Amino acid sequence: MAVAMSRRKTLSFPLILTALTIYFVIVAGEYFKPFNVTYDHRALIIGGKRRMLISAGIHYPRATPEMWPKLIARSKEGGADVIETYTFWNGHEPTRGQYNFEGRYDIVKFAKLVGSHGLFLFIRIGPYACAEWNFGGFPIWLRDIPGIEFRTDNAPFKEEMERYVKKIVDLMISESLFSWQGGPIILLQIENEYGNIESSFGPKGKIYMKWAAEMAVGLGAGVPWVMCRQTDAPEYIIDTCNAYYCDGFTPNSDKKPKIWTENWNGWFADWGERLPHRPSEDIAFAIARFFQRGGSLQNYYMYFGGTNFGRTAGGPTQITSYDYDAPLDEYGLLRQPKWGHLKDLHAAIKLCEPALVAADSPQYIKLGPNQEAHVYRGTSHNIGQYMSLNEGICAAFIANIDEHESATVKFYGQEYTLPPWSVSILPDCRNVAFNTAKVGAQTSIKTVGSDSVSVGNNYLFPQVITKSKLESISQSWMTLKEPLGVWGDKNFTSKGILEHLNVTKDQSDYLWYLTRIYISDDDISFWEENDVSPTIDIDSMRDFVRIFVNGQLAVHGAETLVKLALRGSVPTFGHASVVFYFPFSPYVSDSSPFLPYDVSVVSEGSVKGKWIKVVQPVRLVQGYNDILLLSETVGLQNYGAFLEKDGAGFKGQINLTGCKSGDINLTASLWTYQVGLKGEFLKVYDVNSTESAGWTEFPSGATPSVFSWYKTKFDAPGGTDPVSLDFSSMGKGQAWVNGHHIGRYWTLVAPNNGCGSTCDYRGAYHSDKCRTNCGEITQAWYHIPRSWLNTSNNVLVIFEETDRTPFDISISTRSTETICAQVSEKHYPPLHKWSHSEFDRKLSLMDKTPEMHLQCDEGHTISSIEFVSYGSPNGSCQKFSQGKCHAANSLSVVSQACIGRTSCSIGISNGVFGDPCRHVVKSLAVQAKCSPPPDLSTSASS
Repeated sequence: MAVAMSRRKTLSFPLILTALTIYFVIVAGEYFKPFNVTYDHRALIIGGKRRMLISAGIHYPRATPEMWPKLIARSKEGGADVIETYTFWNGHEPTRGQYNFEGRYDIVKFAKLVGSHGLFLFIRIGPYACAEWNFGGFPIWLRDIPGIEFRTDNAPFKEEMERYVKKIVDLMISESLFSWQGGPIILLQIENEYGNIESSFGPKGKIYMKWAAEMAVGLGAGVPWVMCRQTDAPEYIIDTCNAYYCDGFTPNSDKKPKIWTENWNGWFADWGERLPHRPSEDIAFAIARFFQRGGSLQNYYMYFGGTNFGRTAGGPTQITSYDYDAPLDEYGLLRQPKWGHLKDLHAAIKLCEPALVAADSPQYIKLGPNQEAHVYRGTSHNIGQYMSLNEGICAAFIANIDEHESATVKFYGQEYTLPPWSVSILPDCRNVAFNTAKVGAQTSIKTVGSDSVSVGNNYLFPQVITKSKLESISQSWMTLKEPLGVWGDKNFTSKGILEHLNVTKDQSDYLWYLTRIYISDDDISFWEENDVSPTIDIDSMRDFVRIFVNGQLAVHGAETLVKLALRGSVPTFGHASVVFYFPFSPYVSDSSPFLPYDVSVVSEGSVKGKWIKVVQPVRLVQGYNDILLLSETVGLQNYGAFLEKDGAGFKGQINLTGCKSGDINLTASLWTYQVGLKGEFLKVYDVNSTESAGWTEFPSGATPSVFSWYKTKFDAPGGTDPVSLDFSSMGKGQAWVNGHHIGRYWTLVAPNNGCGSTCDYRGAYHSDKCRTNCGEITQAWYHIPRSWLNTSNNVLVIFEETDRTPFDISISTRSTETICAQVSEKHYPPLHKWSHSEFDRKLSLMDKTPEMHLQCDEGHTISSIEFVSYGSPNGSCQKFSQGKCHAANSLSVVSQACIGRTSCSIGISNGVFGDPCRHVVKSLAVQAKCSPPPDLSTSASS
């Protein structure tokens, strides 16, 4: 029997929480009165009541603990009921048997913060996460257990998996975090998208899946378990949907609710690629359709994406930013209009909740060839608080799924006009509260301090515009030369080519392979007489290789040159006006099992790709020659079957071709192996490291060299806005601030093609549909959490693989400077003007006046109105102009309501502005500037 739930009175938190407040809330312990969670065919039943739930995905290690309270609060403000997260096995158990639940991996603290905000928690234990996280979340030591095979009926794997899952469940129980203990956890997930690969394992796949389900349920968590993308999930496990659209999904049993565990509201990005975006209108359409057609819980993947700090990015070759085009951007700022439009959607769905939970199924009404309605009415039985003895509770969703044309339909005697690819929500079956294609939320334009970052001229996805270029972070740098090849005592020599991860254990991206070959006078004469060069051929390589001969990066001076195209364009490096040319001898063989777009030659002597063939011309001298290969990983594979067998480095044969007497097989040679960089081993990035490492001054006119460390000190920008570093002037490497590893950087440039000036939200979305950033560096700016910064004397250490110098690195805060909105007097009234009767749950709407809501970032205020017109304004954000109809008092009305405030609301009506032109539908257009307080404080953390 479910126990009735009543929430504690929620504490009112300001967005900036003091450490004392956080401590009090976490120690207090009880967030709800204990309640049970069950389910039926319609919904989760929480404390005896069916619920329609909005869930916000936030991965705790992709932010700092100091950021968590704001992220959770902003999710709640946006309409979330639930916070969802994976767990990350390789973060929690980096060494077998040694656990880490500190800092960014303090999942207990994260869970308690969720509860303290009055929200529920959905933990996807996995332990396979995917998540574009290094190795899919698996610890690297797992692959070294004798006889192990991942994610199949394999005893060693199942033993390790059960131990970890039990560890997480027992930890949550010990901290009283499950619902029946008064905690926030209402739902758990075992495995992850296993149905996608189950057939790869044959009959053992199904055996493993059933074992995982039984094991999870047997741990005594006391809340329901789900499996996503698992159509053959057992009866006692809820199978769920992951996709861009899940309205057509049906669970495998009529006893299970319809749950959407991953609504992909954006997509991830790879180095050297364009940036994906998903229109707000399409996300809203997908969610409305989901609830229209019987859905009960929808989770945003992601609501906040965050940052792949350190070497946690998966891949291979996924970027450090995990922004994901989420409603909260990588820095935790509101992405508008997405955040605001979805907040309105959530409010509209909540207005419908009494009818949605009271009805076992909707009434379907066909309204046209591509138009339909689903009507939810109260029934005569009691579902928790929603008891409807009368038939007065009614909510409807009207959809126009035509991708091109608007449609006018008649519904219950009234006419409703819907834009294409949209859903109108009628909480009372009469009045439209929200349409997915009509965006009333403001647009926010964020600013950052360098002219090297922009989104071109595409204002459909206003991410960042730019100010004038900032001065560099420092002109005083120290340097330390990283030795090439063997540098330490722990190198070893072995016959043959060893697999990269078997040697490095993923302790470093870098593995050096060194061998020596003898070249005779006959070979030199042969090459000179025939005007040819020998080549080093590698059958198969990933992710990145650099080839050195006698201490020099391999470069070839042949006159016949070709450009190697990457998806139709030449890959470039940073903003240099260099196009890289390569010897006609192909770097990539046509026999490679991967298509050409898996490959790019980043510079002569270096190649990026996934299991591709490499052919590198080299210059050799008579006598002994040192061949040095540097294999680099750029994030381990995070998706697919048989991850333990994927590996890195080289496969197959390595040959020296073109010799007079035939090819020389280098594979079986003696190779000396050196793991990592000397600077990594010495931890020269640590703030406590001594100067004995050999740092020297690096003047601005000095000649740079490849593989160098650089160090400087800098002051943090004032204020509380998020902070980022501009690495657009650099090449490839890694960076640390005050000993914190902010991640890899790489200034690969996206192809020039594939980005439109506009994006049509209509029609099914896919990850290539709405891309931006063509011809620009994929990621130029890198997040430094405020909590990692001191007021002054911050230490920045970078390791740079190319000959770029650090003098043009700059630092800047990031904030919303320009806000725009346009709302018509025919727009829907704000959702907060709807109210439920306490007696019969009927809805009423007393005031139908639309409103415009404007909001700056926390701590900023509206300092000026740059454009305003009530009447018939033309254009769009940053391009507004006055139309023929204009109210003369527009500026005074809006200024009085907004100037000096963080947020303001203005009614859109003639009663507010007067009527400047009769018989014309009027709208209000506003563009305003947000400014920080004049006396910036440097003490707060973001």
